Amino acid sequence: MKAMIFAAGLGRRLRPITERKPKALVEVGGRPLLAVVLERLVEAGVTSVVINLHHLGEQIEAWMERHRPPGVAVRFSREKELLDTGGGLKAAAAFLRGNEPFFVHNVDVLSDIDLRAMYAAHCASGALASLAAKPRETNRPLLFDGAGRLCGRRTPQGDVLVRDPANGTVTPLGFCGIHVVSPRLLDLLSETGAFSIVSSYLRLAGAGEVIRAHRVDGCRWRDAGRPEDLRPL
Repeated sequence: MKAMIFAAGLGRRLRPITERKPKALVEVGGRPLLAVVLERLVEAGVTSVVINLHHLGEQIEAWMERHRPPGVAVRFSREKELLDTGGGLKAAAAFLRGNEPFFVHNVDVLSDIDLRAMYAAHCASGALASLAAKPRETNRPLLFDGAGRLCGRRTPQGDVLVRDPANGTVTPLGFCGIHVVSPRLLDLLSETGAFSIVSSYLRLAGAGEVIRAHRVDGCRWRDAGRPEDLRPL
């Protein structure tokens, strides 16, 4: 099983800490965020990981040389310019192609989500991508219909739908920064340069692809991208 960890960001919300170390190596509970996320993925069955790098990426490479989990292949996708989530995924496509779905995980996301169950649910669904999502406060909620399919997003100006909801109603959910993706997605990313994977998901949902919510309502979850959130779950 493969996975990609998004770790290229500048970590602006964590400055001044991230002026001297990359966000991936900022510690929570005495351990780097990267170590926490990597452990979770390995426990779920991941044996091959690609990590995108930009800001202070050489520190991440050096850390991984010392701490690579036994039996896990680790590769790096080095970005000269930040490519955002969609561009970063597209740039790493050569590492992720294959016949099986793979995980995509933000390095600053902490959770107790059952990743094995999420993977199994995705494989059974036939969806192009499954997004861990739950009701939570966010200024960028995604909209899902009664069948759990992505159909739009909520903006300050109102709801923007890319497809008709299955039952005529929508539920706003916060995307949790963890997804399981079928490799076919890699051939459908027509955008170039830096772009958001969420924008691609919305475009593809509008074209008839199934992007589904994997509800994790009862799970603990935290975006550890701010100093006050750097604590264990």
